[in-house]
Amino acid sequence: MEIILSNSSPKPIYEQITSQIKAMIMNGTLKPGDALPSMRMLAKSLHISVITSQHAYEDLVREGFIETVAGKGTFVSNQNKDFIKEEQLRIIEGKIEDIVEQAKINDIELSQLVDIMTMFYEGD
Repeated sequence: MEIILSNSSPKPIYEQITSQIKAMIMNGTLKPGDALPSMRMLAKSLHISVITSQHAYEDLVREGFIETVAGKGTFVSNQNKDFIKEEQLRIIEGKIEDIVEQAKINDIELSQLVDIMTMFYEGD
């Protein structure tokens, strides 16, 4: 699992970790049941404090992406398929909202916008 941290990012380090792990789960790089490094191992590999890695893992647990099993470790949640789909829909809705706003600014009719989206969706 490769996580890249940036000191120049406006996001706190724990959020950078959280968003990258979420992305790996959502794109299938990390699959349900996959083991994650312990908080200490993650902290050591990223040269950060254990508290920072703990904060990231706590957020991921709270959001349903990962689960911790006492004495066994931390794993990608098996029950996150519906949650991942919901999260993907939320991301898509945000992008569509931006597209619709741009279309309105540029006087593009809804029918034309639907035709464009249909073309991309169908791969023509």
